[in-house]
This record gives sequence, structure tokens and C-alpha cells, in this order.
Amino acid sequence: MADEDNRDNTADGPDWEFDVEDDSGAVIAAVGRQIRLWREAAGLRAAELGRAIGYGENQVYKVEAGKRIPKPEFLDKADEVLGAGGKLAAMKKDVAEARYPKKVRDLAKLEAGVVEMGAYAGDVVEGLLQTEEYACALYKERRPAYTEDQVDRLVAARMARQSIFERCPAPLLTFVQEEATLRRPTGGKKVLRRQLEHLLELGTLRHVEIQVMPTDTEEHAGLAGSHRVLKLSDGTAVGHNEVQLTSRLITDPKEVQILEMRYGLVRAQALTPRFSRTFITKLLGET
Repeated sequence: MADEDNRDNTADGPDWEFDVEDDSGAVIAAVGRQIRLWREAAGLRAAELGRAIGYGENQVYKVEAGKRIPKPEFLDKADEVLGAGGKLAAMKKDVAEARYPKKVRDLAKLEAGVVEMGAYAGDVVEGLLQTEEYACALYKERRPAYTEDQVDRLVAARMARQSIFERCPAPLLTFVQEEATLRRPTGGKKVLRRQLEHLLELGTLRHVEIQVMPTDTEEHAGLAGSHRVLKLSDGTAVGHNEVQLTSRLITDPKEVQILEMRYGLVRAQALTPRFSRTFITKLLGET
């Protein structure tokens, strides 16, 4: 399956274009050059290497040119066939980090240091709560349209960030979801059902609280938009919001204080975690 995903179905699509401010492009280009040098030293053509490791010739060329991100199995097989003695396989860690856009890596690093985080989501299900299918459906709705490679890269990055739920010691994670986000059948009813089930599963974790903001609630302190408040281990707090083409980290103490105040009100105005579970269960039965 991995070989099929990396062969003809990606070879004809547009190449991934790295952000000029994103160092991941340089990392992938360097890995590609190393693969090419080892291949040439072994006296193999790209087509021959491709056949030996189960990839198409065009795919090999694009990996060597830094236009495709090699998957771990590509590096493992190339290392073995080219006799690189583990030098190519050792690049898997660097490639894994570079696989994700820089802003996502930076956000993941920030989340890795939180002791408490609160997020209000008014448009879609909060990223950390999304299933893989839901995230994929969202990215496929973006315009201008992403390529399949871009969608895969972004979805993988979003799923990787969810390791925050497995951290030890566990941070306190609270979420408030607008009711409309739980009713919109993004990706279809089957995807929505699985998403609602996932919310109920996460809600059973002792360090996670999920609340629903009903549409018929008259008082609502979050109408200015989705936002997040992250409290770090050094005692500081930062805010974060993402609207259309802008992703902004908020560090000014006065602005962070405003976000904390708003989020506190939003939590107070939403259904309690217990009633929210009942509400989500009801929605699941209606879906």
C-alpha cells in the first residue's frame, strides 16, 4: 500500500512548494542530494533504484530533487539497496520533523510545554480534537485547492500534535465547541459520526474537559472568534488564534489577559462537561 501511495498517483500531481521561510525545504533537498550521490556511487540509474525498492522512476527523481518527501520505508529500502550502512536510514528523524510546515512545528513545540490549555472553536472542531478523516475532509475543502501531497502532509502534522493527550504529567486541556460545529456534516455523516464518537472518547480522559456552547444561548463572550489560551510551565501565558490567512501568536500580557477573561466567560456560559456529553450523545443518535 505504501508503495502504491508513493508511485503513479503522486508522480503526475503538482510538486510540493515549500514556503521560502520554511527550513524544511532545505532539509528535504539535502536528503535528496544524499540519495542521489549514494545511487550514483552504486552505479544505478534512477529507474533501477526504483525497481529495487518498489518505487517509480519519476518518484525517485522527485525525491532526489527535493520535490517529494521520502517516507521512512523509502529511506530504509534505499539504504539497504545502496549499501549506505544506515546513513540514509538515519535521516528519518530529520525528514519526520521537516515533513510538517514550520508554523505547525512551532505550534507543536509550544503545546509541548503547556501545563494548561483552553480552546474555544466556533467554526470547525478544534484541531486537537479532530479525527484523521475529519481533518482530511477539512483540508480538501480549502481553496485554492491543496495537492494530495499537501493534504497528507498537513493531516499528518495535525495528528502528530495530538500526542499532547498522552503526555506525562498530563496537562489540563479544556475545550468549548460551538454547537454548529457538531452538526455540520463535514466529510459526510459517517465522518461526523466518528468525530462525535471521538469527542465522547476524549471526554473520558481525566485531564480533558469538553463543553458545548448551545446555539440558543443568549449570552456569548466568544462571538469575536475562536481563540486559545496556553499556560506554560514557566508561569507565563500566551494566546493563539487563526483566522483565514493569518495565524497569530499573542504574547502581549494585556491581550492575553483579555483572551483569558473571554475564555473564562465562554466556559461559564457553555454547558457543563457532563451535560455536554449528554448533548453530544444525543447529536450522535440523530446523525
